[in-house]
Amino acid sequence: MIVILKQNTEKARIETLIKKFENMGLSCHYSSGAHTTILGIIGDTTRVDIDLVRADEIVEDVKRVSEPYKAVNRKFHPDDTIVRIPVSKGKEVCIGGGFFGVIAGPCSVECVEQIISMAKEVYKSGATLLRGGAFKPRTSPYSFQGLQAQGLELLLTAKQETGLPIVSEIMDLSHLELFRDVDVIQVGARNMQNFTMLKALGQCGKPILLKRGLANTIEEFLMSAEYIMAGGNSQIILCERGIRTFETFTRNTLDISAVPVLNHLSHLPVVVDPSHAAGIPWLIQPLSKASVAAGADGLMIEVHNKPSTALSDGAQSITPAQFNSTMDVIKSQVLFEGKKL
Repeated sequence: MIVILKQNTEKARIETLIKKFENMGLSCHYSSGAHTTILGIIGDTTRVDIDLVRADEIVEDVKRVSEPYKAVNRKFHPDDTIVRIPVSKGKEVCIGGGFFGVIAGPCSVECVEQIISMAKEVYKSGATLLRGGAFKPRTSPYSFQGLQAQGLELLLTAKQETGLPIVSEIMDLSHLELFRDVDVIQVGARNMQNFTMLKALGQCGKPILLKRGLANTIEEFLMSAEYIMAGGNSQIILCERGIRTFETFTRNTLDISAVPVLNHLSHLPVVVDPSHAAGIPWLIQPLSKASVAAGADGLMIEVHNKPSTALSDGAQSITPAQFNSTMDVIKSQVLFEGKKL
């Protein structure tokens, strides 16, 4: 349920109304925008008398929300959410709300020389965050599984060298303590509906990059984000990374329509991972351009200094030179769209 409040209502009056809802066992999500102040009421609202609420003199209107996702719903929070990632004292990287972010780096952290050189290369080209897998979910048990805890330590070393905040994927809740210094925790496609993990990440106090499952609907995707927000964490970045279809030319099929749909349905920022979607290096630039045009708030691109020898997903990685060329195109396009990089 959404309660739209009249402009310039005293804060004490709002708090009194919130207390009434809380006494009914409901929770309230308070959102104050430039033109609208909204109370999002979450819980069993069938017991609420809408006419009685509407009769309150500080209430402009009351509406029921039919969608199962509430907190991530744009109706609850009309203004775009800006995910803020601290870099250093007084500095931060922002994604959403007019801010565009580029997350770049290798699929896997392989050694200290590799991750530091990659960090410097992508930073020089304009990346705002460094990605790198320490724990790797692989289809085959015989494939490289990542350097794990050592990989996270090497990512932190690269962060010290460049100042780039780091993004890395968590695979198991037992590893959460190891991620205490990771700036953005990534939930991979395979864990999108690991609800126990999502609940815990809702209380971790860190930004979360949530990838869409390869066979999940947009509603299921948003419900997974709802699990995180229900725990109190609103710093969520949605990532479209392609879905599985009958097409076999590309690794997955990039659902470009998901970008404007998610922007319409939710206030959370949306980034696109063209690397996993395509699996083909020469498709990265055109898919990146299409993503920006569709309204994406950022990109996530795999970059490796020598893709042919990469320990994981080398076939879909681009070289630093190709990334630099892509960034030259993207920078001008982002500015044209009126966003800040």
